[in-house]
Amino acid sequence: MTSPQADGVPVSMPDLGPEEADNVADAVRSTWISSAGQYLDTFEREFGRLCETEHVVPVSNGTVALHLVLEALGVGAGDEVIVPSMTYIATANAVSYCGATPVFVDISADTWGIDPGAVEAAITPRTVAVIAVHLYGHPADMDPLRALADQHGLALVEDAAEAPFAEYKGRRAGSLGDVATFSFYGNKVVTSGEGGAVTTNDAALAARMRLLRGQGMDPERRYWFPVIGYNYRLTNVAAALLCGQLSRVDEMLARRRALYATYDEHFRDVPGLTLQPVADWAVTTPWLYGLLLDDAETRDRVAGRLTAQGIDTRPFFVPIHTLPPYRGRCASELPVTARLGDCGLSLPTSSAFAPDVAARVASAVLRGLPA
Repeated sequence: MTSPQADGVPVSMPDLGPEEADNVADAVRSTWISSAGQYLDTFEREFGRLCETEHVVPVSNGTVALHLVLEALGVGAGDEVIVPSMTYIATANAVSYCGATPVFVDISADTWGIDPGAVEAAITPRTVAVIAVHLYGHPADMDPLRALADQHGLALVEDAAEAPFAEYKGRRAGSLGDVATFSFYGNKVVTSGEGGAVTTNDAALAARMRLLRGQGMDPERRYWFPVIGYNYRLTNVAAALLCGQLSRVDEMLARRRALYATYDEHFRDVPGLTLQPVADWAVTTPWLYGLLLDDAETRDRVAGRLTAQGIDTRPFFVPIHTLPPYRGRCASELPVTARLGDCGLSLPTSSAFAPDVAARVASAVLRGLPA
């Protein structure tokens, strides 16, 4: 196991071991380094098993996973897709790529996930889909969302980029909606540097996504393109990295959970700190440890003091409806979203960290709080 650099603690770092190196070297020796090879086949099979889904479509990153899903669902101009404003901007951008309109709603204070009540209020005759983001590793409350989707004939998409292997009432993220997307960027729980995947139990939808992913080429007729597609394929080399990661995922998650437990131990019942809520039906994915401070000024002051000590942090996402490309598109106030955007701070989290890192960071946070 590696450790953070001596001159500081990064907010995240990949946990790479000999399994990944051996797999990549084997892929290179095989000369299968592009969009076919045994590691892609192995990854599809193993990731599908872990997500409890029948079909896995590997892609080049998590953003194109979202775009591919929406294109395969037929989302287009004039359509509306309901998304939480508290998420990474890729969730909304993918909707815009299709010519559709992202409709921003608030999140629940109990889960930090998209609020089913807000979703229900936002449905119009133009609504075609809901994207449920499993924010900061906590699954969204999917049963009421499923009921709404069924009632109104909507597609239910999981954005599980931050929550692979999370569980909702005993079921794995990736198997809860009609289709789900994942990211394997360098700061994620499992990584290939860049990479992504889509999971679904819908065979026809999976086939449509595979067609679009590979430039739209007919799988039965070489160089025949019945549709306009995209080059969204994952490489065998990236899949080799992912297969190494998946072979160690249980131990990596265990080390991350240990870091979370240390943070919780230091922060629980501390005035001025609010820990991420965890519903009794949820098993979360320990991605980046997050907490809320009393206000934006305190959050920024604590982050600045940590930076001065060589400890990297991240503010929570800026609410998308306040960003220049989407400003003015949200008619209502989103109070829970606003609080998280103003007061949220993510702390260093990685399975590659030495066990004492969380205690060191937590102590620095506590020293930085107002007296």
